[in-house]
Formats: sequence, structure tokens, C-alpha cells
Amino acid sequence: QVQLVESGGGLVQPGGSLRLSCAASGNFFSVNNMGWYRQAPGKQRELVATVSSGGSTDYADSVKGRFTISRDNTKNTVYLQMNSLKPEDTAVYYCNAMVLRYNMGLGNYWGQGTQVTVSS
Repeated sequence: QVQLVESGGGLVQPGGSLRLSCAASGNFFSVNNMGWYRQAPGKQRELVATVSSGGSTDYADSVKGRFTISRDNTKNTVYLQMNSLKPEDTAVYYCNAMVLRYNMGLGNYWGQGTQVTVSS
């Protein structure tokens, strides 16, 4: 059983900052790629940022220069530092991880989602 537990969402004014965290727990061999996605009301879920186990990162164009993804492999945790937030960043943010499980291969897991609201 693998679980992803997110924290750090909330309400922030435009131009403000938030930091999201997501920790993977359970019985597994390793965590490969980790990432953050978001879904705004009435829109499809979209990629925000990903980070490989080696630290390579990728970002959506809309967040480049404002958001930073990082991870702590000793804690199986991924972070998303969000700066210069805009109202259009308002969405439910979901953590995602590709987890290598014992005797079961790779599995794709999602967190429960955390709300980020950017409003004055």
C-alpha cells in the first residue's frame, strides 16, 4: 500500500507565496518521478512541474520562473515552492509519484489534492 499525503495549500493574496509538500509512505522499493498537477474549476488537470529521482526538473510554461519543484529522497517527499502567485494559479493541486513496488513493478499514485486559492 502506497499513500501520498499533501499539505501546504491555502488562501494567499496575489503576489504571495505558498509551499506545498507531499510525502510518500508505505511499503515500496523506491520513488521514481514525482510531480505536481493542478485542476481549476471547469478545466482539465494539467501538469505543473515534475522532478526525476536524479533531480532533473520540468515546468509548465505558465509557472516557469515563479515555481520551483524539489525533492528530498531521504524522506520520499516532493515540494513545490510557489512565488508571485496569480489568481489564475487558483486550483486544486495534486501530487503524483511513480513508485517501484516490491514484486509489483511501477505504480502510478496520486495524492488527495490540496486547494490553492489566490485572491485579494
